[in-house]
Parts: sequence; structure tokens; C-alpha cells
Amino acid sequence: MIELPDVRIPANLPEPDADARAHGLQVQAMLLDRIRAAGGWLPFESWMQAALYAPGLGYYSAGSTKLHRDGDFTTAPETSPLFGQALAAQVAQILQASGSRTVLEFGAGSGALAAALIPALQALGIAADYRILELSADLRARQQERLAPWGDQVQWLDALPEAFDGCVLANEVLDAMPVSLFRWNGQGGLDALGVEHDARPDAASPFAWAARPADPGTAATIAARMPPLPGYQSDINLQAEAWVRDLGRWLRRGAAVLIDYGFPQAEYYHPQRLRGTLMCHFRHHAHDQALVLAGLQDITAHVDFTAMADAALEGGLDVMGYTSQARFLMNAGLTDLIQAPGIDPAQRARQMAALNTLLSEAEMGELFKVLAVGRGLDGPLLGFARGDRRDRL
Repeated sequence: MIELPDVRIPANLPEPDADARAHGLQVQAMLLDRIRAAGGWLPFESWMQAALYAPGLGYYSAGSTKLHRDGDFTTAPETSPLFGQALAAQVAQILQASGSRTVLEFGAGSGALAAALIPALQALGIAADYRILELSADLRARQQERLAPWGDQVQWLDALPEAFDGCVLANEVLDAMPVSLFRWNGQGGLDALGVEHDARPDAASPFAWAARPADPGTAATIAARMPPLPGYQSDINLQAEAWVRDLGRWLRRGAAVLIDYGFPQAEYYHPQRLRGTLMCHFRHHAHDQALVLAGLQDITAHVDFTAMADAALEGGLDVMGYTSQARFLMNAGLTDLIQAPGIDPAQRARQMAALNTLLSEAEMGELFKVLAVGRGLDGPLLGFARGDRRDRL
């Protein structure tokens, strides 16, 4: 019998304040209602969906600060505008090749990427029509405030377009889509992990892990990607794969640039990665306890870029490039940006620190990857001119 993971409060985790604790109790009640309505066992994918996105309660739907120093994590666009300024060179190439001025960004966070990218594109002679599709009403309001200087040049969408020409951007979007958790049992079969109510008064959380046999379709998909390893637990992001596959329905001419942390499949399901890739972030503390602090912490999983490339091909798109964030940004001219004349020493020092974060293998440079998929474009993309790793997918 293979035991399920314990649920515990990680050491050194900051204590939520009174308002956060009160909100957390509301989220717990909502999730317990969903478990009861499902008969006492809720698939983790459904639990994660509700914990992150339930209207007015989920982590991304409520009004807490999530990004940068006062939040739970920092993304590349918040690290420095250099990220968006370098990305602008690749976006400009895609727009020119597609005959469009339209950029569509998914999950725009604080608006930092758009705020850097729009003026950088203007400097390249492109007055972009910038579109944002944002699920969080709270983040949309913050984006609208931050991007107000560009007026009608920026618009927010409520649904996917029926047809689109131009450049699609998704920075740290795929990792926030709910995943399914699975575990190989001791009999060579596959179990799905879900969540049930833990009513013990001394429990670290009102939620506990529980396993049931995986449905045959999911089990067959996972078995095709890795061998059975008793006790091995991991994750699969079928929602993200469906999202990428659906790009092929509405992206007529152009490319999508997908930036996230992750691995090709052979590394994703490596035998040494025994507990999968699920991670949580609370006040800049990272840990693997997804069933605590429900509604108060981010829950993410790394991206299986092989699966995303395969989904793009199934959707009729071309896989146009795959490389590390460091190589992509250098190909796009990031290192040239900090050598521009007229930069004072203090600003240059800040830029060098940001450059290290964005490019270093110990920071974002190697863990984050860039995948480009698209249709109807001629010639290689700038960001993958050197160091393209499509052969590793």
C-alpha cells in the first residue's frame, strides 16, 4: 500500500493577517460545499479550479495583491521593463510578417508587460492595437488604471476572438491552468488524486488527499508518456493542452509566443522527479503544500512543452521555435539594450541586476522556456535564431 502525501503547514511560512484568515475561511467553506456536492471526493483539477478562480473567492478572483514585492511572486515583466523591450523585437517581426498591428495578451497580470511593450513597439514604428483577455476582474481593473495613458489603443476582451491575425502572448499563463494529479499504484495501475474533507480537529487543513482509479482515457494518455513507476506522482495539464490545441481554430495568420517555466517531456517525467511539479507561492515563499491556505496562495505546475507542441500540431499549427528564456532574450537583443547611451550609473546597475535575474541559469534564464507556434509566416523567428531546441521536444 503506497501512502498518500501528508498535508502540513510548511515551516517558516508567514502568518496570514486577520483579513486573509477570514477570507480563507470563506474559501474553505465553498470548497467543502463542492466536495459534498461531488459525493465526498473532488478531483484535484476541480479543486484547483475553484481555489484559484471561483468568482469573488478564488485566488485570482479576489482582491489581494499578488504580484511583485508586496505580493506572492514576481514575474519577468515586473522584474524589469527590459523584458518587454526585448520581446518587442520578436513581436514586431510577427506583426510585420502577418500583416497585422494587433497583439493579444492573455493573463496580463499587473499590466507591466503591456506598459513596456507598447512604447517599445512605437519606437520600432508600430502603433499596436493591444488586446487583453483577463479572467480576473480585480487584475483587469489594475491593468486599466496602469494602461490608461494609451487610451483606446488598449482594449479588453470578454471572450476569445472567432478569428485572429497578429501576435498572441501568454507569459506565465499555462502554469496557472488547473492540472490533474496522478500516482502509479503498487499494482501497475494509475490512480487519480483528489481531495476529501479531513474532519480531524488537529488537522493542518480541512482537506486531505484521496485516490481513486484514473479514468481510462487519462490513464492511456499518461501511460503513453511515461513508464509505470510504483509510487511515482506527477501532474498533467489537459486544460492547457486543450487551450493550445484550440489556438489552431482561431489563429489564422501569426504566431503565439508562450513563455513559462517547464521542461520537455523526457525531463518532465524523469524518474527522479518523484513528486511532480506542483508548487505554491505565498508572500514569496515557495512550497509544495497545495491543500493549505486555500484561496490565499498561488498554485501552479510546470509546463510539459512537448505536450504543448504536440497540441499545437494537432490544432493545425506549426511549431516555430523552442528555447530557453535566456537564449530567446539574447537573440531578441536584450544585452544591446543596456548598452544604450545616456543611461546613468544607478540605472545601469539596476539594469545589470535585472539582466542577471532574466538570463542567469540560477534564476529565470534556464528554467523558463519560450515556445512559438503559429501559421502562415515565412522565415525563421528572430528569438530562435541561435539555440533552437525543437529537436529536444
